[in-house]
Formats: sequence, C-alpha cells, structure tokens
Amino acid sequence: MKNRLLVAAVGLIAALSLSACGGASSGSSTAANTKVVIGVDDAEEHWTLLKNKLKDQGIDLEVKNFTDGAQINTATQQGQVDINLFQHLKYLSQFNVNSNGTLVPVGATAVYPLALYSEKFKSVEELPADAEVAIPNNPTNQARALLNLQTAGLLQLKDGGNSLSTPAEITSSKIKVVPVDSNQTVNALKGTTDAAVVNNTQAQKGGLGDEKIIFKEDLNSESLAPYINGFVVKADRKNDPTWKKIVDAYHSPEVEASVTKLNDGNLQFKADWTAAKLQEVLTAEEEAIKKTK
Repeated sequence: MKNRLLVAAVGLIAALSLSACGGASSGSSTAANTKVVIGVDDAEEHWTLLKNKLKDQGIDLEVKNFTDGAQINTATQQGQVDINLFQHLKYLSQFNVNSNGTLVPVGATAVYPLALYSEKFKSVEELPADAEVAIPNNPTNQARALLNLQTAGLLQLKDGGNSLSTPAEITSSKIKVVPVDSNQTVNALKGTTDAAVVNNTQAQKGGLGDEKIIFKEDLNSESLAPYINGFVVKADRKNDPTWKKIVDAYHSPEVEASVTKLNDGNLQFKADWTAAKLQEVLTAEEEAIKKTK
C-alpha cells in the first residue's frame, strides 16, 4: 500500500512539475512570438515604437545596430540578421553587383533630400562665377549630387546625365565641383567651399538647418526612385508574410510621426511603393552598373 501511495505521489509531483514548466513556456512572449532580427545603423526612438507595435502582432523585433552599411548587407546575406533598413535602392544595387549579393526590397520607407547648402549665400543666383561647390564622392550619391546641380542650373551633364554620372561627364559649368568624402561635406561647407551638397544624415549631424538650403530636390519626382529607402531581405525569403506586418507597422501614424520629427520633416514617405515596383527599379540600376564593367 505504501509503495502504491509513493508511486502515486511521485506521479503527481511529476505531473505538476511538467504543468508548471508548460505554463511558463506558453506564457512567455519570446516563446509565443516570431523572433526577427533587423540590422540598422542608428538607435533612434522610432525603433522602440516599432518594437512595441509589432509585439502586439506576435513579432519579437530585435534591433541590431551596425556602424557600416556594407556590414549590415553582408550580415543579411549571411543570415545573421533577417531584414535590414538603412539604404536606398541605388546603394543596394551597388552592393549586389559588387558583392554578388541576392538582396531584394520588400517594402519602401521614404526618400530623403540631398540638398545644396551654403553659409555664405542665400540663393543659387547669388553664387559667384567659379564658386567652389563640394559634393560627396561616393558612387551612390555623387551622380545624384551632379543631377541636383544640373537641375539648379549650375552645370550640364553629357546627354542629360544619369544615376551613374561622374564629374568627368560635365560638359559645361558655372561652378567648380569639388568631390570630397561624404562625411566631409559639412566640413568643406564650413571651411573653404562656397556651397556643398549634403545628405540629410550629415546635415543633421553638422547642425545645418533648412535656412541654409539654397536648392532642394522635388521629393515627389520619379527621377528619385533609385533613392527610395526600403526594408531589405535575402531573395529566398522575400515571400515571408512577416515583412508586410513590419512595413505596415513602420507606416503607422505613431512611427511615421517619430521619423518625421527626427528628420525635421525633410522626407517624403513612399508607403504606396510595392515590393514589385521597387524591384523593377533595383533591377534597372543593377543592369546599368553591369554595363559599365
């Protein structure tokens, strides 16, 4: 009888133990949610907002910060992160072609300005003949800067230019173009140059306000399609329905408001751009790069 009671007691204890473990597991948000690691290059408030929104949809978003864009893409390609957000399609096309990458866009975020700033002059018309204008020398922004200056009426490019144009293709110019490292455009502006084409991130870091902008792109222009930023994944994972939830959450009023505040309103959201439409632009950019090799 004692043996029978002992066996029953042990069985009861085991059952209770398993029940307790099962209860803890099913109640854990980590166990219940889908874990997604996103690679980014900043640590801003909107990531916390996005994490909280996605948690309610069963997605546990881990934000992994990197200091270099190429590292983020490599980590995505190698499966160390599931998805990334930091780049426009032009940058992505350069990575894919130069690194044999298979990364694709699954949703758009926004396009950001590459504006012409000056601390000495109030308008493009005020720039003197042969004024020195700094532009970023990296392939992804150099052509855009030149096209920007062409639209401003400061120079002309061979055949009207394109997303691969270089200073060598300038056919006529009212200014002297000075290519510098993109991280040095603000220093050039505050130093010897009369003006500089500066991307939005560097302008923020350098404390450049809108009052110093003397020419700004039309962010609604179709010509800026290669510069739309987006969420990126490996091609073999592009059909995962999780990505749509992340993209939709990003374009929620709360997250968009946070991103808008961070950028002082200098952006144009592109929520209407589908993954298929983004892919068309990416493919065209990749083919154009391949033709130059």
